[in-house]
Amino acid sequence: MARIAVTGGSGKLGRAVVKDLLDHGNDVVNLDLTPGNDPRARWTKTDLSDFGQAVGVLTAVDDRYDKIDAVVHLAAIPAPGLLPNAATFHNNITVTYNVFAAARTAGIKTIVWASSETVLGLPFDTTPPPYLPADEEYPARPNSSYSLAKHLEEQMAAQFCRWDPTLTMVGLRFSNVMDPDDYKTFPSYDADPHSRSWNAWGYIDARDGAQAVRRALAYGEPGVEVFVIANADTVMSRSSAALAAEVFPGLPVKKELGEHETLLSIDKARRLLGYEPEFTWRS
Repeated sequence: MARIAVTGGSGKLGRAVVKDLLDHGNDVVNLDLTPGNDPRARWTKTDLSDFGQAVGVLTAVDDRYDKIDAVVHLAAIPAPGLLPNAATFHNNITVTYNVFAAARTAGIKTIVWASSETVLGLPFDTTPPPYLPADEEYPARPNSSYSLAKHLEEQMAAQFCRWDPTLTMVGLRFSNVMDPDDYKTFPSYDADPHSRSWNAWGYIDARDGAQAVRRALAYGEPGVEVFVIANADTVMSRSSAALAAEVFPGLPVKKELGEHETLLSIDKARRLLGYEPEFTWRS
């Protein structure tokens, strides 16, 4: 059994991550401002913008625990536009630095954190990617203060790993997180293929996002690595090839596409993490 701290464990993706880790035999500590929904996870109310609190909860909390084995960092303002730009940037970059630095202070060697599909250049309906399926191979193209912070978090992780070559830090570029209750809206997207072209019609079922986190925790290779994490299909009923041809005419398509194959490439996550989505809105 590993003791894993999950920051933001009460959020949409966090709830699925906490449940998945518990279901796979781990001891989970939820570090969030609000309590979670799974009584099996110990909750500690934590303001991670305060470095002292970040260090405190990653080292020990009274008689509840005295050691953390790994950190999953999900706590953040979850999207652009929810707060003024500077407030989003300041919160997210500060909290992430505090978590990374506090984990290093605590001697924690494994950190998995939520990066974002936005570093790929979203919204794509403004500036298309250089090719499809979009992947981790081309340079980041942040287009918002939220995305800029996520890009800089990846750069920050690289420097933490340079300072300590024994660290394993894995950034997961999650697509748009969905719960099963969200799927009832998906059929409406078919009326206008442009309505979801901003992220190449991608999504991630929170339960598959949790699987990706669990596999990233087991990755074990020192250094920093980033992965696009999406579901294996798109949010649309029409074929992926037809969508790409209609909305992004002339854009290079690097592979022959399956009928509904995701246009946010998960090939790297499949190859290195063993990630394979188990859920789809179609069922």
